[in-house]
Amino acid sequence: MLKEQSPRSYADVIKKEQDELVISYMPALRAMAFRLKERLPSSIDVNDLIGVGIEEMIKLSRRYDKDQNDNFWGFARKRVNGSMLDYLRRLDVMSRNNRKILKDIDVILDEYFLENECEPDDEYLAKKLEIDVERVREVRAAHAISYTLPIDEQIEMYSEDETLEKIERGELLEHINEILDTLKERDQLIIQLYYYEELSLKEISEILNVSESRISQIHKKLLKKLRERLS
Repeated sequence: MLKEQSPRSYADVIKKEQDELVISYMPALRAMAFRLKERLPSSIDVNDLIGVGIEEMIKLSRRYDKDQNDNFWGFARKRVNGSMLDYLRRLDVMSRNNRKILKDIDVILDEYFLENECEPDDEYLAKKLEIDVERVREVRAAHAISYTLPIDEQIEMYSEDETLEKIERGELLEHINEILDTLKERDQLIIQLYYYEELSLKEISEILNVSESRISQIHKKLLKKLRERLS
């Protein structure tokens, strides 16, 4: 006579299966974290991204129903990536004070680039702004983190027009897409590669055979243009 499996042992079997599911997709999670890290400053530890992703993937494994989704990573991928972006959002990178300093930095960068076709170092910026160089690095790192967020969030974050905050996300994205359709082909390509293909500025510069600092300048001007057109 077969011994009936207890509820406890059945729960253990299910949990073991769920844990094995998480372990089997760890390489995909690590690849996602390292890919995101390529677009972030050195102050962000990739292990923090991996840790956040593991926590989310464990939660998702408990909810996963293989009868409804035949591929766990297909079910979890977007949510795991979202958990990493939520972690970056919680850092509250672009405070009002940071935005003010960044605005001053951008003015100096534009002026310097026109004359030299490259960006100055942080020491030059600190001297011009009469602030500590570490403060400059902190603000620029925060700005780099914000670049990994969706384009509509960035536009809201840096906009001084409060009306954007009242627009529903779907409507805002619709307006953004309408404006993107009017841009030059090269500008549309940069937005496509950065926000939808998730390439780094360095990778885009190699594809377009343009310096990374030039791509950075174009990218900033495109975001500024979008904010102005939406206001």
